Amino acid sequence: MTARQRRLARLAMPWLTLAVLLLLWEAACLLLDIPEIIAPRPSRVIEVMVQRWDLLLRFCLETFWTTMIGFFLAIGFGLLLGLAIGASPFIYAGLYPLLIAFNAIPKVAIVPILMIWLGIGALPAVITAFVISFFPIVVNVATGLATIEPEMRDVMRSLGASNWEILTKVGVPRAMPYLFASLKVAATLAFVGSVLAETVGGNRGIGFLMLSASARNDSATTFAGLFAIAIMGVGVYAACALIERRMTRWAFRGQVVN
Repeated sequence: MTARQRRLARLAMPWLTLAVLLLLWEAACLLLDIPEIIAPRPSRVIEVMVQRWDLLLRFCLETFWTTMIGFFLAIGFGLLLGLAIGASPFIYAGLYPLLIAFNAIPKVAIVPILMIWLGIGALPAVITAFVISFFPIVVNVATGLATIEPEMRDVMRSLGASNWEILTKVGVPRAMPYLFASLKVAATLAFVGSVLAETVGGNRGIGFLMLSASARNDSATTFAGLFAIAIMGVGVYAACALIERRMTRWAFRGQVVN
């Protein structure tokens, strides 16, 4: 198999796997005669997505922008805090246990509090997306800085480098693969946070649409919302992976990249 054929096979595998899963789902619904209210056939879900594409698009865009705002806020604050925690043992000792404790709180318990403070709307969804995607970024950036080899630090100091130069010239590049690994996780978690806020007490977004559809026993529209969320999540994940390849190509130099 040539390199081009291997590349095409890698690109085709996710689509083939998805097609097989959808066909199995369709066959199970037909053979077992599963009612649509319990599990609609994929063909029915796709039909609803085509028929109501304008409605789904409007609600998806609302969810997408609230998610992206929370996600980019998490990147900014998470990167700064991660650099501080990874660079200073004192900040690490003071803040890391608190971050662990805060991350252990179920985020669904935070949403009602945000509703009381801020009311319903987009802002609670933005904050929930920020909160749920913030922790992975902080932890991975701090880990990337904290794992700099002592020998590397000694070499840099012997060359006259200051702590700031060690941080910017060695620590930050070393933390980049950790950062992008966390971004691919945090991007999907941000959608979880925003949709969670929309379903608990929102008045807009795809989560609100799914909640309204489920109240009418319209499972096809509910599943169409799930498909739309999955498509958005995969799209943002692919964008993060593409940027990762461009910005940290040196980290993949041992792999075959076509």
